[in-house]
Amino acid sequence: MSLDSDLWWAVARSEEVTSEKPLSVDIGDQPVVLWRDNQGIARALEDRCPHRRAPLSLGCIRDNGWIQCGYHGWSYDGESGRLKEIPNMKDQQKFPPIYKANAFGVSEQGGFVRVCLNPKAEAPLRADPKYTYCGTVNVSCSHQEYLNALYDDPNLIISIRGVHFSSYLMSELHEEGGLLVMERNCQWHPLHWPSHFVAEFPLTLLTRTHPLTGETQLTLRDEQFNELLHAVLSPVPSARGVTAVRWRAELGVRHPGLRGAVLRGINPLSVLSSVDGTKLRVTKPTVSLHGEDLRNAMLEGSPVTNDQTVAA
Repeated sequence: MSLDSDLWWAVARSEEVTSEKPLSVDIGDQPVVLWRDNQGIARALEDRCPHRRAPLSLGCIRDNGWIQCGYHGWSYDGESGRLKEIPNMKDQQKFPPIYKANAFGVSEQGGFVRVCLNPKAEAPLRADPKYTYCGTVNVSCSHQEYLNALYDDPNLIISIRGVHFSSYLMSELHEEGGLLVMERNCQWHPLHWPSHFVAEFPLTLLTRTHPLTGETQLTLRDEQFNELLHAVLSPVPSARGVTAVRWRAELGVRHPGLRGAVLRGINPLSVLSSVDGTKLRVTKPTVSLHGEDLRNAMLEGSPVTNDQTVAA
């Protein structure tokens, strides 16, 4: 998958990146290793040792913050990717600059660690809150298929406890501030069986999506426009046609009654790790058709950068 090298991808939650064990992630077909150095700063290198191409994520993190390959023990600095030490060689040995792993840009904000394949790219200025509820799943569909499902029927890929996403839109998909914005009518799940058909839609789901990365802010609102839930979904294209989705969520205003109680609790939002193939096949492309045209028009009109990334 061809990717813009200047885009910033939320490849991990802050909790996933530690100084205890390297973390292996992908941005498309590019393998990346993440860890924290001895100052607690998140670092990212290409997940291949330049010596014998072994994955650095199979190695370890040294006390001085360097990452050490598990094959022959070569150690690399996280900031520059430079080779720092080879076992059985003198400590003062200097290595040519050619001996280095590719280093990537890293930015950590709002509980996400973002990586840019261009180490010189300027990190976007953000003021995101760090939402309490979080999770990571690997979804068995491509990045574009995931976004199409989010547009056409969110029930295929996400679940908010006590809420059903309808097929009807409150507002059509449109461009707003460099993002793809849409509002969908929703209903509370019936609390009894059999359920009666009702035409009222007391809830709406507002989504704001970056046209390239697909990073999406979700806001669930009631009929008084009280914000009941906030969430950020960060889908990243991964190897073998899989999409890795990291998400964070936070409950907003407390909704009264039993329905409000059902919504609240541990992890009100779930991202499904597998897509129901039967439901996906019969889901007609609706919003996604317009979304592709709108996205192309936005990209032709002006460059899209992460300065337009979702601000929660």
